[in-house]
Parts: sequence; C-alpha cells; structure tokens
Amino acid sequence: MLVFVRREDEFLVLLRSHEGGGYWHCVAGGVEDGESDLAAAHRELQEETGLDAAALQPVGSYVFEPYGISCSCYVAVVDPLWEPTLDHEHVEYRWCARDDACALLYWPEPRELLERV
Repeated sequence: MLVFVRREDEFLVLLRSHEGGGYWHCVAGGVEDGESDLAAAHRELQEETGLDAAALQPVGSYVFEPYGISCSCYVAVVDPLWEPTLDHEHVEYRWCARDDACALLYWPEPRELLERV
C-alpha cells in the first residue's frame, strides 16, 4: 500500500534511512493480517509522518514487480502549513512539484502512478 501526500501543488517524498535502503519514496508499507488496505494506509501514514488523515482518496493500484505484490494507492490532501514528523525509517523529506517528485522516486511503479494523479 502506498500514500501520496499532497499539499496544494506539491507532493511529499521521504528519504529512507540507510538501513532502509537510502532511497526516495512515498509513504508505503505492508498490510498486516486482518487489516484492510485502507486501514494499513491510515496506519502507515500515522507511523511514518504523524498525520492522522480523516479521508484518503483511492487513486489506483499497481503490481510491485520485484515482489509480485499488488499495491493499493491513495492520496492524502493536507493543510498548506502541515509538516511531517518523520519516524526512524526516514531521515529527510521534501515537498516537490509533481515532476520533481517523480524524478526523485526510486521505484518506477509509484513514479508512473504519480504522473497520472
């Protein structure tokens, strides 16, 4: 599951810690047993950024090719003044225009989906 966080015309990208691979990504994570994709999206968003989003808009899905995992994708729209509180998995964040965010994202599948959001 993956969540794009949008603030007006910008998107949030997160730099995973060196232990996590050291690459730019969005809010993402696995779905735990008995958990819906939407519930996982809310949980991961809270864990990774501190955001408790009231509503997430579904924007599609893709198959994460390296692992053959189907990923549901959502968008969280935040207040223009909101800033994330990063967890231990991330060391930096940036707000970027869509094209810049796409250029930073490591994995092609989220990048291709963000181009259409």
